[in-house]
Amino acid sequence: MIRRYAAALRMTLAAADIVLALCVVIAATNLRFGQTSGWPIDKYAAVSNPNLALAVFVGMWIAVLWMHGLYRGRARWTVRGDIATVLRAALIQLVLTLSLLYLFKLPDVSRLLLVVVFPCLAAAAIGIRIVVRQMLVLARDNGRNVRYMLVLGANARAKSFADLVESHAELGLVVIGHLKADPSDSGVILDRPLLGMIEDLEQVLHSQIVDEVAICLPFAMEDLIEEAVYVCEQEGKVVRMPVAPVERALTTARLESIDGVGVYSLANGPDRAVSLLFKRLVDIAGSAVLLVVMSPLLAVLAIAIKRDSKGPVFFRQERVGLHGRSFDVVKFRSMCLGAEELLSDLQEHNEINGHAFKLANDPRITRVGRFLRRSSLDELPQLWNVLRGQMSLVGPRPPLPTEVANYDTWHRRRLSMKPGMTGLWQVGARRSHEFDHWVEQDLEYIDSWSLWLDFKIIARTVPAVLAGTGR
Repeated sequence: MIRRYAAALRMTLAAADIVLALCVVIAATNLRFGQTSGWPIDKYAAVSNPNLALAVFVGMWIAVLWMHGLYRGRARWTVRGDIATVLRAALIQLVLTLSLLYLFKLPDVSRLLLVVVFPCLAAAAIGIRIVVRQMLVLARDNGRNVRYMLVLGANARAKSFADLVESHAELGLVVIGHLKADPSDSGVILDRPLLGMIEDLEQVLHSQIVDEVAICLPFAMEDLIEEAVYVCEQEGKVVRMPVAPVERALTTARLESIDGVGVYSLANGPDRAVSLLFKRLVDIAGSAVLLVVMSPLLAVLAIAIKRDSKGPVFFRQERVGLHGRSFDVVKFRSMCLGAEELLSDLQEHNEINGHAFKLANDPRITRVGRFLRRSSLDELPQLWNVLRGQMSLVGPRPPLPTEVANYDTWHRRRLSMKPGMTGLWQVGARRSHEFDHWVEQDLEYIDSWSLWLDFKIIARTVPAVLAGTGR
């Protein structure tokens, strides 16, 4: 399976299997020996160290499932196949458990307990696999866990690959349409929109949300393929290329598979699925905790804004996020009412050289707003955007749609990662008057991203905010 999606599924299933195995053993112990107060395993006297025995049992179960391929993307997944594989794994687990009981001479372990545990263990492993995949399908159907794919090619191979991708709804991939490479190629009836010719690639990438591009062209069109790959690299898009048996390998790509079909993957940006998952977990935990802890401060600031000038406490403005997704960023209002209408009159005084606007002595800023901006406290409501998954604690600066519309091609790669409340641009280029310098900082962050880098940026942000250098 494609690695980005297999890693998240593998981690989810492993965590669920651990939790369910613990629940099964604990519930079976209570059922066999009666309800007890405290940690029930401690009351089980058949082994000298019951907690260690439980850890070994659960660890062995996860290892057996792993050896049976239940954490790998198999060529063809079916419910029947999962049931058969889990039952084989449960039988192996039973044999290993009985062998260990014999080896360590533990005849007092209840056989009735084992009779209850193993069928329940197998049922839980089967059930969670069906449930997790169904949840991923429902998430995609409801617009969550969705990544949009553009297919280059309008031939039979392109249609077949698009059908294959969408047949695995648990991957969350939706094909938005095709671009035709050959004007005379009209013999295939496509099930999805034909969005234009291959020459329209940049225009489609700029006008629609595209996370991935599948190139389904013959290698005889090598020049077109290289040009498309270059454009995708500049835009920060992931490239997928289904493999035909007679075609040569791409040495710079990673070979993956879906339903036994080889797929070359070129990731132009952070593609470490496990690390990205942890980044999202840090965002959820961090934003939730900060919203609760800082709620008194948020309330005080809201009262100050309301008393200082007429208008709402919060200011909402459309911004552009991951791969062109638009969202409303939430900030404390720091300007007077009607500030947006006054912007055109101030453009000639813009202090930024490039596609952004900054003015140190902006007359639209209120008295309290000036303090909020200098201390960066106006950004705190963006924790709500982070919690909702529209932003991250750390990431590129979130741009305005008007800024994105004027981007040079190389600027657009900063959209290949979720925008952040802070980033290298915040701690390294905050006072710079060059827009290109902001973008260079964002691209440096994307190219060198790691969880450790995120923590270092957060640590550097705190003194920058306390110094009150915001504008």
